Amino acid sequence: MEALKKNHRKFFSLKQAKKVVIILVVSLCFEFILFPMPALAAIEVELFEVSQNQGIIADGASEINENITINVELNGKLPQSQDDIKWSRYLVVTAYNSELGQTDDSPCITANNFNVCDYGVEDTIAANFLPFGAKVKIPELFGERVFTVRDRMNRRFSNRVDVWMQKKPDAVNFGVKIAKIVVLN
Repeated sequence: MEALKKNHRKFFSLKQAKKVVIILVVSLCFEFILFPMPALAAIEVELFEVSQNQGIIADGASEINENITINVELNGKLPQSQDDIKWSRYLVVTAYNSELGQTDDSPCITANNFNVCDYGVEDTIAANFLPFGAKVKIPELFGERVFTVRDRMNRRFSNRVDVWMQKKPDAVNFGVKIAKIVVLN
């Protein structure tokens, strides 16, 4: 036994092993004993008084107008959205404009032969993962504006959306953002 103690490799010194054991004991004590204590979970509960004529009355709020009526019409269905959403997820969103350094040799013509310079409305996006003509919203950045996929990006940008802008300073100031992309039916 004595030979075994002398010849084995030590991974930790005795001092380090003691520290590790103390840290483990303290963390387990906190996790299983101190954290779930009922005193930490005590929440003040507000009492409500229920009346047949008035419904639920909060304690101290008995001077509420008694003649309030609410007409609710239920047809058994949830309200439908105006736009049918196919899917949504968070992606990197950038901006570009019709400049030779950012496009090919025909800067105003998109990959599906649409002339964005003549059209002049900033509702065109480039996305490699969506088909041409797909309708997209970016509500966190552009509200309810609907964009159409009319262009493609370099192959290395497979999960990114590039928004076309008329002016280069606008595209530069836009920068790189992460936002929720909503693809519509």
